[in-house]
Amino acid sequence: MDLKKLAGQAGQFLTRAVQYTEEKIGSAEKTELDRHFESLSLQADAARQWTEKLVIGAEAVLIPNPGNRVEDMIFEKIEKRRPNRLSNLEYLGLDMVQAGNDFGSGTPYGSALLKVGGAEQRLGLLEREFVSNAIQGYLQPMRKFLDTEMKTITRERRLLETKRLDLDACKSRLRKARSMDGQSSHKDAVDPKVLVAQLQAEQELLEAEAELRKAQADFDRQTEITKLLLEGVRSSQAAHLRHLNELVEAQAQYYEQCHKVMTDVQKEMASFTVVPEKAAGGPASTTVPAQAVGVSAPTTIQDPGSQEGGKGPWRRAKVVCDYDATCREEMSLMMNEVVLYTELQGQTTDFVTAKRGNQTGRVPRAYIEPLDD
Repeated sequence: MDLKKLAGQAGQFLTRAVQYTEEKIGSAEKTELDRHFESLSLQADAARQWTEKLVIGAEAVLIPNPGNRVEDMIFEKIEKRRPNRLSNLEYLGLDMVQAGNDFGSGTPYGSALLKVGGAEQRLGLLEREFVSNAIQGYLQPMRKFLDTEMKTITRERRLLETKRLDLDACKSRLRKARSMDGQSSHKDAVDPKVLVAQLQAEQELLEAEAELRKAQADFDRQTEITKLLLEGVRSSQAAHLRHLNELVEAQAQYYEQCHKVMTDVQKEMASFTVVPEKAAGGPASTTVPAQAVGVSAPTTIQDPGSQEGGKGPWRRAKVVCDYDATCREEMSLMMNEVVLYTELQGQTTDFVTAKRGNQTGRVPRAYIEPLDD
């Protein structure tokens, strides 16, 4: 360990601390920077503060979960790839698809769940792509600006403050040396002690002047370096404008694609319609595919009881409980669904023939409740 160098550094630190304290209590002069430099410093501080706020706000929008943001930051620090997470829309779409498969794709509700679930999954995928594009095109460049340019400016400004303290300390020492030299010059030069004191005062004056020249040169050089960096902050706004435009482009593309997905699924859902209730005591509403009644737009099922054909007069019935078909001749039912039924002629009365659109099958009588009686 170089003890001499360490002692010198400790002495410099102590000198700066004394100078800073004396400036605060008003007993020492402080070198002021020019107004242009101060204006550049204020602009740099504003750019840093607003960029930090914009980055934090964009992160909150793109990654709402604070835990995920912390996890992503840790992965960036250790230089590992961020984990691929399913979005909330994808989780919702997955649940809808599983529910639709469980209810059966042959039922109106199950078929609708499958369609909407697929759309939600596509929306979730588009959301993940948008987040990735926004991070690469906007967040990462803005973070890089804070982590490189602004950190460099902050470091150089701190170094400039250190050089200023050294300069002002040298000025204070020079004033003291001149005062001592002036006092010794008025004394009798015949006394050897006085001669030694005069020589020491002159030597200290020369050393103080040399240190002041060196400190002034270091301060001026550091001022120019810092000023160049501060002037570059304004030019960086052109790059920030380009990154902001990339964010807008990513958002516009994302919402356009989402609109297309929802328009398509809305058209598909138009093939499902709700049969309105009749008067008091009429059947409950039910959702059926419009294609099942031979139309391309929402419509209501007409009572076919007066139509020819079939095994007898068709009547309406409400399903009181879910029923899963046990063979190909039977038809599955959903609770609260409204179907048409007719008696099985020449067979046991435990089963009836039910009809839903173009689908016909045998169902237990106990699972339906007549509505037209």
